[in-house]
Amino acid sequence: MKNFNYFTALLLLFITGACSTLPPEQVKVEQGIVQGTMENGLRVFKGIPFATPPVGELRWKSPQPAEKWKGIKQTTEYAPAPMQGVTPSSGISEDCLYLNVWTPAMSSDEKLPVLVWIYGGGFSFGTTNDPACNGENLAKKGVIVVSIAYRVGQLGFLAHPELSAESPNHVSGNYGLFDQIAGLKWIQKNIANFGGDPQKVTIFGESAGAISVSMLCASPLAKGLFKGAISQSGGSFGPKRSTTQPGENMKSLQLAESEGVEYMKNMEASSISDLRKLPAEKFIPKTWTLPGSWPIIDGYVIPDDQYKLYEAYKYNDVPVLIGYNSDEGASFSPGRTPEEYIASVKNRFGQFADTLLQVYPVGEHTVPKSARDISRDAAFGWHTWSWARLQSQTGKSNVYYYYFDQHPNYPKGSPQYGYGSPHGQDVRYAFMNLDSLNPNTTPSDFKLSEVMGTYWTNFTKYGNPNGKGVPEWPTFSNEHPNVMYLSGSKPFVGNVPSEKPLQVLNDYFKWRRTIEYK
Repeated sequence: MKNFNYFTALLLLFITGACSTLPPEQVKVEQGIVQGTMENGLRVFKGIPFATPPVGELRWKSPQPAEKWKGIKQTTEYAPAPMQGVTPSSGISEDCLYLNVWTPAMSSDEKLPVLVWIYGGGFSFGTTNDPACNGENLAKKGVIVVSIAYRVGQLGFLAHPELSAESPNHVSGNYGLFDQIAGLKWIQKNIANFGGDPQKVTIFGESAGAISVSMLCASPLAKGLFKGAISQSGGSFGPKRSTTQPGENMKSLQLAESEGVEYMKNMEASSISDLRKLPAEKFIPKTWTLPGSWPIIDGYVIPDDQYKLYEAYKYNDVPVLIGYNSDEGASFSPGRTPEEYIASVKNRFGQFADTLLQVYPVGEHTVPKSARDISRDAAFGWHTWSWARLQSQTGKSNVYYYYFDQHPNYPKGSPQYGYGSPHGQDVRYAFMNLDSLNPNTTPSDFKLSEVMGTYWTNFTKYGNPNGKGVPEWPTFSNEHPNVMYLSGSKPFVGNVPSEKPLQVLNDYFKWRRTIEYK
């Protein structure tokens, strides 16, 4: 009888264990069970909540942990994007803190590296529901891809004295960055159940997403949440300014709070409580504006001017893969005519204008790429170059620097003659999501995209982009300033683009740090 009871107990234990095993489309996370789909050999989960909806009294507060649920939560559709002036197919909502997972792992034992996408959009727009950023093709290269959402615009970055007073850390603004950090913390706790390794998380983003990556690399609150970082057209190494410019977007908490007071007046509200009662639609800006919709130096999430933090080795020292596109200025041109261009340079750069006009020359009747490059470098190139130089000088982790230059050679006389790769073009290449139906997509484009996908996923796996089938990518150092030119069907190593103009810009930014904050 004793033997019978013993074997019966073992049988019951086996049956119970078998019943508790979930099918591949289901995964247990901290809050409950999520139901995804099987798509082309991957398990895909869309719209997983990583925080409590930031609505009502939680508007303009740090994200709170997601609530638990009973039963099985369907996570098969993208969640709404944050409130903004454009509406993706998933819609927009203040209830927006969700993430998506593409995993090739079929069990929790595989411990695959994890690549986490942070979208761009000038901190005023952005969505995880973007076909260009679908994680399927990257995931097929043996990594788990996650995309996380964060609040944008005034709902994501408004600062105000009342908000700082109610905060335990006496800060306000930067809620969008808090969202990103909350998403990364959720990944640390739950990604193993999707077959991921929380010790091998790499963050990557483009534009505002790349700037976010830069800020997370400098934030003590993000320490230990990732082991590598990829920045595509980003970086935040400019000094504080009261009147911001591209590449000089950072303000102090004090100034941001004073702008928040004016913003409240314009909204005809007398308190934060009044603002919290307004419908979320009231906070959609009619035009893209920076006040209240950009991260700030709050002394907590972002402790100080990032350039100074890197000089003092006060950052998260992880391997980085960083770069920008050859003709970012085509998207951010400072003037349509030579006269407008010259006026804008003089207005922004003051005593450095004449020297900069010599190294970024304008044509007699046109604004050629040589002139547009001042916008590229002031907003992206100088920041990437500074990041690479500072980390190479003070850090221990490897730096990999690239320059994306993939474009047709437009015929002379064409309106696009002399144009390079504009802002954002690299995203589809990195995700390996080129449009095969587009007649302008060439075999060279597909080859470059395959190489970039391999570099990005190798970096995620090993902290190093190199491997079989791709050109050798050497590290960057101040002694050996190697840059990988992502161009054509076979990338090659070259020098830092426009290094002499960058030196002049470096003198300008150094000067900006010595003058009154204005």
